[in-house]
Amino acid sequence: MARRRTRGLTLVEVLITVTVIAVISGSVILGMGAVTSARLKRSAALVAGAVRVAYAHANAQSKPVRLVFDFEERVIALEESTSALAIERNDRTGGAAAATDAERAAVEEAESILKGPRAPRPSFQPAKAYGFNPEEGRAGKELSSGVRFLQVETAHQDDPVAEGRAYLYFWPGGQTERAAIQLSLGAGGTEDSVMTVLVSPLTGKTELRRGKVSMPRPRDDAEASEREDTGF
Repeated sequence: MARRRTRGLTLVEVLITVTVIAVISGSVILGMGAVTSARLKRSAALVAGAVRVAYAHANAQSKPVRLVFDFEERVIALEESTSALAIERNDRTGGAAAATDAERAAVEEAESILKGPRAPRPSFQPAKAYGFNPEEGRAGKELSSGVRFLQVETAHQDDPVAEGRAYLYFWPGGQTERAAIQLSLGAGGTEDSVMTVLVSPLTGKTELRRGKVSMPRPRDDAEASEREDTGF
């Protein structure tokens, strides 16, 4: 009986196979990168759109309005108040009534230091506007899958907020705060996986930047007054 010969792979065939696998793997990785990058851009556009809605809503309703950035839930919500709001610097809520236990504790601690009567803090309630409908039972607009708030800088706080809730305020007549909202894809927070939404005062204009961009701080009292839009 004739012995059947078994033919092995040649070196050329092995190299071709490895090259094909590498090309396919590279295409998959590039495709995944494009998808994740699109999610980050979509979330940044969501934040920028929410800023425009809040800016317009404050003018249309003649009420103070704020955007709520919920780090744990990864959502951005729109709220309004029927009372006037005077911003308090370095206050956990910016001068508004506390909405969480952590905020209540911080407000009580801050007010225990001050003496004399104080005006009631204005409370904020969910607002109904374009794209925001609290009647549907949703807290707000959720960021894309895998995207989270990295940190939020606003003019009424010296230090960025990186946990809990952060607030960006708007007033009737066309005015808001300077702000920088950083979004991160995943937990790494590397430069190539972060986008920043910059908000300019007065006009509420937004600008999307790649990487971690800090909020421009006013250089003098004239800029700090925010009566003039100093841009970026």
